[in-house]
Amino acid sequence: MARDKTQKKLLYKVAKAYYEDGLTQQQIADSFGMSRIRVSRLLQKSIEEKVVLITINPPPHTTADLERRLEKAYGLKEALIVAPDDKNPHSIVSAIGKAAANYLVRCIQGNDVIGLTWGTAVLSVINSLPAVRFPDVKIVQLIGGLGKPQAHTHGTDLARRMAQSFGARPHLLGAPGVVQTRMVRDSLITDPQIAEPLKLAEQADIAVVGIGTLLPDSTLVKSECIFTDAEIEWLRQLSCVGDIALQFFDNDGRKVFTPLDQRIIGLTREQMQRIGRVIGVAGGMDKLAAIRGALRGKWLHVLVTDEEVALTLLREVEGENPAVEPKQEVVNEDE
Repeated sequence: MARDKTQKKLLYKVAKAYYEDGLTQQQIADSFGMSRIRVSRLLQKSIEEKVVLITINPPPHTTADLERRLEKAYGLKEALIVAPDDKNPHSIVSAIGKAAANYLVRCIQGNDVIGLTWGTAVLSVINSLPAVRFPDVKIVQLIGGLGKPQAHTHGTDLARRMAQSFGARPHLLGAPGVVQTRMVRDSLITDPQIAEPLKLAEQADIAVVGIGTLLPDSTLVKSECIFTDAEIEWLRQLSCVGDIALQFFDNDGRKVFTPLDQRIIGLTREQMQRIGRVIGVAGGMDKLAAIRGALRGKWLHVLVTDEEVALTLLREVEGENPAVEPKQEVVNEDE
């Protein structure tokens, strides 16, 4: 009994010295005449025996707890959820782009290869990037150009602009993302101007990707120079709900293989799976099915989306009435 009491007293004194006095483990070891390893074990034991109780208080008016639930539900490395006051699609995309841009800058180590796709959401990320210097970073397209070359959402323009923001060098894919035949594709990918950027794209450390849909007002469908109306309808009949870099998947996230794959100049599903951090940027309830499929199929490591989509996804996983914190006004912390 006396020994137990002495042990508890030692745990208390060591914990006080570390957590309240701010001493390092080595300083405590020197003071108490023991090894630093023993100090570390005593600190761990002080937690196990509840001598130390750690309370983590979330910041008020944020989506932090919602993000943690989404991460756990879908096995994500990280989720970022925005809650703009204005719920119109433009405001949602703008808020998502700003959050994704801040996250991207936070992740850059300084010599990364960053790949990106195309589209409105990726454009929003580019528009929100701060002018910070990462001269050793390489920016590369994951897929050839899609849509009209002069469009702001064209991959070549987006890669060039991202590189400009970082003071980095862009590695552009000088080819369309979709060509007419497999023979044309096979011929083009042997050209060094295309083969070299594609090889670099395979080595990407980070990817920033939009999540496309086959809805009538989507960028993919509205564009007149990617797929024909008949091809779009065919993809719908094959139960495709979305795509990342024109790699199409169904509601459960399974890759849907079609002859169209043989006409695409860009990374395959298998190649994208080898990228360490794929950041999916998408929001709005019209994208729900595509986002759900991407999460179920483990296409993403990180999701940046809006609160309504996040809550809907959680209801599907946790049940109709998931445990939700009391409703409060949420301020977009990236503004």
